[in-house]
Amino acid sequence: MNTARLAARAATVTAVAAGALALAVPAFAHVEVASDTAQALAAKATLTFTAEAESSTAGLAKFQVVLPAGIAPADVTLADAPAGWTFAATADGFTVGGAALPQGKDAVYKITIKQLPDAKELVFKTLETYSDGSIVRWIDLPQGGTEPEHPAPTLKLAAAAPGATPLAPSTAATPTATTTPSAAASSAAPSVTPSITASATPAAAAKSDDSSSSAAPVAIGAAAVVLLAAGGAWWWRKRSTTR
Repeated sequence: MNTARLAARAATVTAVAAGALALAVPAFAHVEVASDTAQALAAKATLTFTAEAESSTAGLAKFQVVLPAGIAPADVTLADAPAGWTFAATADGFTVGGAALPQGKDAVYKITIKQLPDAKELVFKTLETYSDGSIVRWIDLPQGGTEPEHPAPTLKLAAAAPGATPLAPSTAATPTATTTPSAAASSAAPSVTPSITASATPAAAAKSDDSSSSAAPVAIGAAAVVLLAAGGAWWWRKRSTTR
């Protein structure tokens, strides 16, 4: 009887200790990606990203994703997201976000890709931002068969269907590209202005030199006329006196 009681007490202590240990070790909520068309070269594939909320003080607000090789930002569109969230392509991927979700609420959004590349798996490194500004980097890859603390969302792909071929890549510019020219133009404006001024200054100087050079012969001619007139008057007076 005493032995049974001791065993029960030991089991209780073990359970409590295990529970305390579980509470002491923080649980990291993963960001995962899934698709019903997870197949190489699949066209118009929709991918669903699910991010579990892990903060006890803030809500999920934004995700910045780096696309794997073979997927261009211009080939990705937003299929679904929390109300009010927006989507924007970046140089190497995309961002999606908006007003922060309530604390503890998971974030789910979907994207559509023009065509998946011919690969065995796709890794979508993700930066997860909370409303308090904290960032969780889901960018790690497995090492030696051990799952990292913050694994990057990874989608396994089945082999391409027979006869599937790559589509022509998109040539549409990303939204961020439209802001680049204006920024470049503003930075180039100071260099443009001096060059215009510099080219105009020599022309103005040349015009001034031409005016002064053309005015010089006129002045000399006028002086010669005056001298001739004065000489003629002197000669006439001398002739009149001699007579």
